[in-house]
Amino acid sequence: MKTEGRNAVIELLKTDKNIDKILLEKGGQGTLSLIFSQARKKNIRVQFVDKQVLDKESVTRRHQGVIAFTTDYEYFDLEDIIAEKKSEKGGFVVLCDGIEDVHNLGSILRVAECAGADGVVIPKSGSASVTESVIRISAGAAEHIKVAKVANVNQAVETLQKNGYWVYALEAGGEDIYKEDFSGNVALIVGGEDSGVKRLTKEKCDKVLSLPLQGKVNSLNASVALGIAAYEVVRRRLG
Repeated sequence: MKTEGRNAVIELLKTDKNIDKILLEKGGQGTLSLIFSQARKKNIRVQFVDKQVLDKESVTRRHQGVIAFTTDYEYFDLEDIIAEKKSEKGGFVVLCDGIEDVHNLGSILRVAECAGADGVVIPKSGSASVTESVIRISAGAAEHIKVAKVANVNQAVETLQKNGYWVYALEAGGEDIYKEDFSGNVALIVGGEDSGVKRLTKEKCDKVLSLPLQGKVNSLNASVALGIAAYEVVRRRLG
């Protein structure tokens, strides 16, 4: 797997992941010099190459003068995320139900990591996976948050509920999100770009929550909706 872009590679270097090598553009300064210094401290092989070489290797076409080569992304089990519990106020998990757009998944990982979520759950089929593009879009957040890939989102909901989580679907037509106190273990489900949270999944949830929309457009981008909801969880826990 290739991790491209300065911020993404810097975040990758902060982890314990196995980095095979890093390609750096010849004559690079500033942040590229910092990446070289950090790589040397970790005994990671660095090759200085012409921009044309980076252009050829790049998947995203936005390498910014650096590409790191690692083993394929390693997913976690749902049990690993349940055991994480970063906050003493309770666990916090994000589930994706049919997020197919890599930009949305990357943004969701970034939101979840920034909001202190323990992890993100994605289905094995019908969903975007963690790729080089997702890692870049997440601005490196994908390197710091656990992502579990499950065979069935509904089974994941049941597993979370058995472990004491209140599971909320973020969808239109639900209860006002600002009236929920989000105490204890919380799981938020955000649905696909077109279909939203699937009917059977909503039926398994403890509640369906909605954001009050004041304009003429009747929906928000999935990652934007999650951002607002996730920080309502944060606000309640800080309050």
